[in-house]
Amino acid sequence: MTVQVRYGVRLERKAPTKLYPFTRFFRGFEKVPSIRELFGPRTAEILRAEKVEFFSTRFGYMGTSDVDGHLLINTRHLHDSPFATVYLDLVHELRHVKQFRDGKPLFYPKLSYVDAPSEIEAYRFTVDEGRRIGLSERSLFAYLKTEWMTEAEHRRLARRCGLAPRPGRTAGHRGRIRR
Repeated sequence: MTVQVRYGVRLERKAPTKLYPFTRFFRGFEKVPSIRELFGPRTAEILRAEKVEFFSTRFGYMGTSDVDGHLLINTRHLHDSPFATVYLDLVHELRHVKQFRDGKPLFYPKLSYVDAPSEIEAYRFTVDEGRRIGLSERSLFAYLKTEWMTEAEHRRLARRCGLAPRPGRTAGHRGRIRR
């Protein structure tokens, strides 16, 4: 039963999940050299077939579904974060899409986030793209920091991505990218 009526209200228990085409909201990624290298000659076709689902919560940024490989994007992050941050997050998630398409696991429950092979691979790819578009090493180091990482995890991830850890505390990357 999907509809329930109680206490004078009616609840529809089954709501449709609306998936949008990636290219409806994000255009030009098929021309980005790293994305073309990632998906090969079928890049434009793959991106047209990719789906994106938006959600709105106080916390969260982006993710990739381990069920069907579609992107999950927080509308607040999309709206409020600097362009470079959203761009790099999309590059990062597209790497996860490729991992999913290749049958690789996206999540490793027994490992720390920064030790998961899927995350190390995606962050390396993202750091390389950040360098390609001209972001400084300092900005990329700051980009890697999220609020769920310890300082030691942040430094470990940075080293794994070929970035030299910076002394001192670093705030989370959302909203801190500079050229």
